[in-house]
Formats: sequence, structure tokens, C-alpha cells
Amino acid sequence: MIVRSRKVKGQPRAIFFDAAGTLIRLTAPVGTTYAEIARDFGAKADPVKMEAAFRQSWKEQPARATIAGSREEDDRPWWRALALGALHRGCDPLPASFDEEGWFDTVYRRYAEPSSWELFPEVLGCLEALSVRFPLGVISNFDRRLETILSGHGVMPYFQSITISSVCGADKPAAAIFETAVVSLGLTPADCLHVGDDPVRDRRGAEAAGMKCFLVDRPKVTLLALTARLGSFLS
Repeated sequence: MIVRSRKVKGQPRAIFFDAAGTLIRLTAPVGTTYAEIARDFGAKADPVKMEAAFRQSWKEQPARATIAGSREEDDRPWWRALALGALHRGCDPLPASFDEEGWFDTVYRRYAEPSSWELFPEVLGCLEALSVRFPLGVISNFDRRLETILSGHGVMPYFQSITISSVCGADKPAAAIFETAVVSLGLTPADCLHVGDDPVRDRRGAEAAGMKCFLVDRPKVTLLALTARLGSFLS
């Protein structure tokens, strides 16, 4: 079977990357981490059940509204509602003495630790090659913890712009987050390429904002294909 890489037509003046799913991934399933921490706090928790509970809570969690400016407490209340929804589904019943706030605080801090995340294998090589020729940035539906994660993995120096949804007040696929990122580099959407892994949040959002998009589709299409496609602009 021949796998065709995504096309990138024309030379971009800057390249933006999605974070989770494109540059980084979790080192353990969410259900495993939630259950491990719940057990530390005295609950009986099964990782498989907790994973299913998290996925269901994720589907039901209301979308974050687009606002002008940063959102409350760096989106922590939104994550708290999501996490506690999963906890109550995954550990029913909880012990009467269970410390929900302590559990959530531990979960929240765990996902700020670089060790909870890893770079995809080809990321460093891709960033090294592209940063020689293009200004690079990040556009992510994350919060300020992302900066700690990227710093911990040594890739922050590659990026001239970090645009995160909790700070700009908009989530992909909303045009506002893409526009904020483009303006940060003094460019127009037509000048920029966005690289992501989600057909709606990344591709549809970027294209609606006027940007080109390269979609990662692992394991078939990785960032190696992006570097190859842009090879003629790197020489």
C-alpha cells in the first residue's frame, strides 16, 4: 500500500504546531494515572473503568466559551469539573472521607510534570531542521502548564511564539486563537502553516482562519513527512 503524505503548497513564512497529539503525548493513559492517585487517597479504583469514565466525562464536558482575554484561573475550574466527573463515575462509591480537592490538586500538578509527557520520536529532528529556515510557534488548547512541559523537554528555545487557549480566551477551531498566534509574529494567516493531528480543531480551524494546514496521521503520516515536504525550502 502506498501512503501519500499531506501536500503543502507554497512556501510558508512561519510554521505553528499543535501540542498534545502532535509534539507530545502522555506516558500513561489518563485512567491509569487517575486510578493510581485515587488509590493513594484511599479509594478502590480500576484503571480500565476510570479510563472509560474519563472519556465519557470528556464527551459531556461543556465547551469553553470564547472570551476577550484570559479565562478564570488558567482554566483550572474547567479541568476540575472534568476530572471530578470522571472520578465520581470511575469510583462509585467513594469513601466518605475521600479528599476530592486533594486528589484533584495532585492530578492537576501531575500533568504539569514533564515526566507525564514525552516527545514523539521525530519531534526534535523536525524542529531542528525547520527552525533553521522558519520562525516556529505553538497553537494549543492547553493552559500555562504547557510551557513547563515544553521547557522540561528542552524544546521551548525552538519557538518564537506560544499561543494557548486559556490565555487568549479561545479554543481551536475558533478563528481567534489562530489569529492571535499569527499576529504575535507580525504575519497574516496566508503566510502561515499550521501542523496538527485533529481534522476539526486543527485542519478545519486553521483553514477557516485562512492558514494552510498539514495534518499528522500517525503512524502513517508523521512529522518526518512534513520535513520531507518542506525539504526544498530548507536548502
